[in-house]
Amino acid sequence: MAEVATNDELLLVGCGNMGRALLQGWLTAGFMHPNDVHVVEPAEALRAQAGALGVGTYASAEALHAGFRPATVVLAVKPQIMAAVLPAYRPHVTESVVVSIAAGVPVSALETSLGEVAAVRAMPNTPAAIGKGSTVIFANARVSPQHAERVTRLLSAGGAVHRVEHEAQVDAATALSGSGPAYVFHFIEALSAAGTQLGLPPQTALALAKETVFGAGALAMAADTPPAELRRQVTSPGGTTEAALSVLTENDALKTLLGTAAIAAHRRAVELARTA
Repeated sequence: MAEVATNDELLLVGCGNMGRALLQGWLTAGFMHPNDVHVVEPAEALRAQAGALGVGTYASAEALHAGFRPATVVLAVKPQIMAAVLPAYRPHVTESVVVSIAAGVPVSALETSLGEVAAVRAMPNTPAAIGKGSTVIFANARVSPQHAERVTRLLSAGGAVHRVEHEAQVDAATALSGSGPAYVFHFIEALSAAGTQLGLPPQTALALAKETVFGAGALAMAADTPPAELRRQVTSPGGTTEAALSVLTENDALKTLLGTAAIAAHRRAVELARTA
């Protein structure tokens, strides 16, 4: 079992969209104090955004103090550059639990570059920035109960956390919840465009599309009723909703399209894992 650091310090490697979403979630929820958070981000503009939140910032791993041993290290860099980035952090993670949120990068790749480290592979999504995210995690055998509690607590600042027992299930979650917000945003775009086409002012159409998706999602979360039954409750025989659904459900059009999209995302996640 790996040693467990007793400090509260956290190192965030990479502060792009997803890294910043997590950082904002931790600080907003009060799960981390800015003084305990250190961010390595080579891009000056992104580093400045992180610094504005009161955390310590560094341009590279080489700028870290040689004796720096944070309790938690979160890797939020692009999967394509993970292998090149990791070796510089090996001296700093001997007592850390390392959490990677890079799509498609397996735990084995972290172990190859960092050694016998307690490693967690996580797939959060961008709504974590406002505490409404979903994160799926997989932990290797070196992750202690204390590690697991720390990671779950941190990630729960962004929303729900779901642990899976098989690493391949993280790739499935990547296709569903990791990439899923983009599917929903595109749906809002399409619904808004349809409203404009029907004669609504663009701002009104966009507001109605956002509110409809938000409200329907909130109702689905609050109700014990299955989504299929909620759909039936909105659909009066011979009414407007039935007319629209006859298009969306013909030959399972929407279900087939989303299934194909998710398969494409999953395939890419698996490809990234093979090249990591």
